[in-house]
Amino acid sequence: MLVLLAGIFVVHIATVIMLFVSTIANVWMVGSSNIGTISTGLWLLCNRTCTQLPVSSQDEASLKAVQAFMILSIIFSVVALVLFIIQLFTLEKGKRFYMTGAVMLVCWMCILIAVSIYTARFTGNMVYSTNPHHGYCFILAWICFCFSFIIGILYLVLRKK
Repeated sequence: MLVLLAGIFVVHIATVIMLFVSTIANVWMVGSSNIGTISTGLWLLCNRTCTQLPVSSQDEASLKAVQAFMILSIIFSVVALVLFIIQLFTLEKGKRFYMTGAVMLVCWMCILIAVSIYTARFTGNMVYSTNPHHGYCFILAWICFCFSFIIGILYLVLRKK
């Protein structure tokens, strides 16, 4: 049981770190141009230098929603990690980590909403770029989506022995 708890804890910390990286780094879409490689993220457009991300007025609300839900997913993931540590030391034997699992599933839902909006609105739409494809931040966000769902379900099922 101790090995299972330690494993879940390590995967949860890895998920938090990957959420931070995928939200902060500007490599959600990558393309090439005559200048070189261009990458866009949630915040900036980078080629040799980074500038403000040019977004049309119709896509601005979608980008703000993606930014907000990714930040919320980080917050909920950190809150779930703190709740897990608190419940680990205060929960009686035989009880389940319901609260931690519920918060982690809310994190999962925030990631789902953010990445789905980004996929629907911004995939393939890169200014000044040819042959755009997804960058590692986009892939990390989908990996975090899977990990947060698995961790959330495991917390709901897991009993403290």
